[in-house]
Amino acid sequence: MKSEDAILALGALAQGTRLEAFRLLAAHEPDGLAAGAIADALAVPQNTMSSHLAVLARAGLIRSQRYSRSIVYRADLARFQEVALFLIKDCCGGRPELCAPLIADLQPCCAPAAKPTRGKARAKS
Repeated sequence: MKSEDAILALGALAQGTRLEAFRLLAAHEPDGLAAGAIADALAVPQNTMSSHLAVLARAGLIRSQRYSRSIVYRADLARFQEVALFLIKDCCGGRPELCAPLIADLQPCCAPAAKPTRGKARAKS
């Protein structure tokens, strides 16, 4: 990722409403939300929300698709991952021990779900 792309993405997220809109969309993956639902959830006028969504889209952090009269927005989590990795890789400066605490903190929230065991009935307590 180029520095300019990271700056554009970070700049888009450096405003409260846009940050909350991105977080809301990330929480609603993979279905996304209609623009009106985003505006309602964040208590923002629809025309203002439209401007915020346009900034996020220009930064590549969200995508939109028209369904009839609605526009549904989705977070581009792959793009967000690129931005996060850009920051993490540069912060270490070739010294991975500097980022080890950050990576350890990410593990609880991002660990893959445990696979269910087959054929074993659980005893009820």
